[in-house]
Amino acid sequence: MIMEGEINNFIMVWVSALVSLFYCHTIGKAIPKGTSRLFAILPVICLFLILPLNLTTMHLGGLSSFFLAWLATFKLLLFAYGEGPLSSSSKPISFSRFILIACLPIKIQNHPSPKNPQKPLSTTKNNEHPSLKRPQNFHKSPLNYGTKVLLLATYGPVHDNKDHLHPKILLLLYSIHLYIALEIILLGIFSALTRALLGVELEPQFDEPYLATSLQDFWGRRWNLMVSRILHPTVYNPVRSISSRWIGRKWAPLPAVIAVFFVSGLMHEIIFYYIGRLKPTWELTCFFLIHGFCLAIEIAIKKALNGSWCLPKVVSGPLTLTFVAITGLWLFMPSLIRCEVDVKIHREAATTYMRFFKDVLSVLSSRFFDVVLVQELKIKIFGI
Repeated sequence: MIMEGEINNFIMVWVSALVSLFYCHTIGKAIPKGTSRLFAILPVICLFLILPLNLTTMHLGGLSSFFLAWLATFKLLLFAYGEGPLSSSSKPISFSRFILIACLPIKIQNHPSPKNPQKPLSTTKNNEHPSLKRPQNFHKSPLNYGTKVLLLATYGPVHDNKDHLHPKILLLLYSIHLYIALEIILLGIFSALTRALLGVELEPQFDEPYLATSLQDFWGRRWNLMVSRILHPTVYNPVRSISSRWIGRKWAPLPAVIAVFFVSGLMHEIIFYYIGRLKPTWELTCFFLIHGFCLAIEIAIKKALNGSWCLPKVVSGPLTLTFVAITGLWLFMPSLIRCEVDVKIHREAATTYMRFFKDVLSVLSSRFFDVVLVQELKIKIFGI
């Protein structure tokens, strides 16, 4: 009964979201970009912050809160001023594409990658823009996905034996499972969905973050790229523009980077509240502020040295991953456990799979008894 009520609420939430997006799509045609359009869609933004409160499960509520309260609201803020993925300079976006781009963590490739991408001619680095794009391999090997699926399959045994594992080891394993689950959900499922509905390829949301050689590389080019692309125009660019008037263009990116991580921390606090309905401890905000300040220091050092010297990748890579792991186990993962994310995922998955197998067995058994009954009737009627 609880799951049925959650599904009903889920349908209500997304029907409300679709109706609201239809309104925004219509507003975009009727009201020019600017403050007037912002005030027109502001009620929808407020509604998207309220709708996730109707959901309590991890799979439905967690994903819906991320899609609506974070991605959709930030994209609508950009849309109000004629910016972002929902705006088009050539012709209006169709309603179906408007919905998918607004709600889902997707970015359509401007130029689909070839099957055998060549190495780029230039590898010029830009220390001013942490989210600088670089050539990526959009199509990963089956071995890559197969390995990650096998690692994700260890979640059940790890959760069942968590009392026998050291707490830090358990948190580390959970963090690996979290990354793989996010990559499979955000890249695999939604890429297939958008490819089927729109016939277009998507850019990946993760690019092997365990290969990062710096914090700039990790956050700007490898980890949750959709969020980076949304925070860049909504937070980074405005703060950098304002800061450049006071401290000059060279150092303006530093407060902009810190502002991006501060906003990211606040949004994570909101998402975790939707999931656990617990009072924030601000550990998540501290986690992102620490990374923001450290990334700003990294960028400042690179600017001061002007590319004359840098750590070898064989050294900077392990240092980066160690820093991310230590701060994550210290500040990020405890909030995840406090919200009982691991317990909810395990319970919901077990309930879902159990119901699925029960339905399959019910269908198979009914078919079996139907066949047996038909054979008995044939014997009685025709003697065969």
